[in-house]
Amino acid sequence: MKYHYYPGCSLEGTAREYDLSTRSLLAALDVQLADIEGWTCCGASAAEATSALLALALPARNLALAERRGDSMDVLVPCSACYLNLRTVAEKMRSNAPLAAQINSVLGAEQLHLDGRLRVRHLLDVLATDVGPAAIRTRVVQPLEGLRIAPYYGCQCLRPFADFDDPEMPISMEPLIRATGAEVFPWRMGGRCCGASHMSTQREVGTVLVAGILEAAHGADAIATVCPMCQMNLEAFQGVAGRAAGKDLHINMLYLPQLIGLSMGLDAAGLGVQLNLAFDGALKRRITAAA
Repeated sequence: MKYHYYPGCSLEGTAREYDLSTRSLLAALDVQLADIEGWTCCGASAAEATSALLALALPARNLALAERRGDSMDVLVPCSACYLNLRTVAEKMRSNAPLAAQINSVLGAEQLHLDGRLRVRHLLDVLATDVGPAAIRTRVVQPLEGLRIAPYYGCQCLRPFADFDDPEMPISMEPLIRATGAEVFPWRMGGRCCGASHMSTQREVGTVLVAGILEAAHGADAIATVCPMCQMNLEAFQGVAGRAAGKDLHINMLYLPQLIGLSMGLDAAGLGVQLNLAFDGALKRRITAAA
């Protein structure tokens, strides 16, 4: 298996551990990644407030760079916001010919052109659908037995494009978690919003949402995420949320590829766990003790 790889800005900054663990895990699973040469910001959530065309042209540029290679590999995107932006423009290019012509007019300034023929895939989709839990299970050397993991999907990897899972009752992470030997923590918060950028713009709103998710995870050993913004909100604001709720809401937070990678015995530093804001030594010892 081989994919174009679009990491996005967060994975080179605040979510570097997500990039490290994604690359490390996929390499161990014999999945090849071809970085999109010259990629730039997809616009995140800010571009649309400035210009609707800019919000489409930015992700379109990155897909055009991938298309320029001349192959038909899917584009793999770990960041949910980046995935949503790239996927949105890919769909619009196929369904709206006048808009596609306008976007290509913008791209023409760099002698780029986008046909929209490449599929944009979220990392979770690739792990659940292409790799599959059976392939992971055969590589597990440190079964995470006794650990209860709460799968957290967030909003953007499943909405509005519900290709590989149900956004209201998502389950695609569950077989992957079980493949590591861990148990799936039973809860109904996996698809709930974490507040996204409200933690910066409307802290009181975001805090209530984060507190609700963390409180619902009480009894789990860790929450596994597949979104940099979700991970940041749920790990960086545990103290703020706990003080607002009047409860201790601290819990371990891991990206899904970190969790799977640890069960496969991959180097913890190579998975970037030292960069996690909420991953305590006690859990690390429980995991490595199985080796």
